[in-house]
Amino acid sequence: MTGTEHAGQAGRLSVVTTATDGIRVLAPAGEVDHHTGDTLRDALAARDMARPRIVVDLRQVTFMDSSGINILLAAHLDATATDGGWLRLADVQPTVMRTLDIVGIPHIIPCHPSLQEALTA
Repeated sequence: MTGTEHAGQAGRLSVVTTATDGIRVLAPAGEVDHHTGDTLRDALAARDMARPRIVVDLRQVTFMDSSGINILLAAHLDATATDGGWLRLADVQPTVMRTLDIVGIPHIIPCHPSLQEALTA
């Protein structure tokens, strides 16, 4: 398992990136909004992956606005544009899930109750 960390503006968002069995796992912590979104966008960039398989573990994300939703949708489109690529969300907290539900994200990007389930789905 390898890891890197990206820090957001004023410590409001950090993203730890690891790899498990060829799957990139991102663990953002904090708020995802128009001030911090670039941190998540940069971490999601899969330019170095021939077949991007990415899980975003959202258990430590306390808030997400439309910026975060757009970032996740763009990452999903990028990942699925490659044969065999995918993006999955894991352990989404209720306050964030409410936002995702309003715009129908769970119908587009698979959401799993735990990181382990997202990794093995």
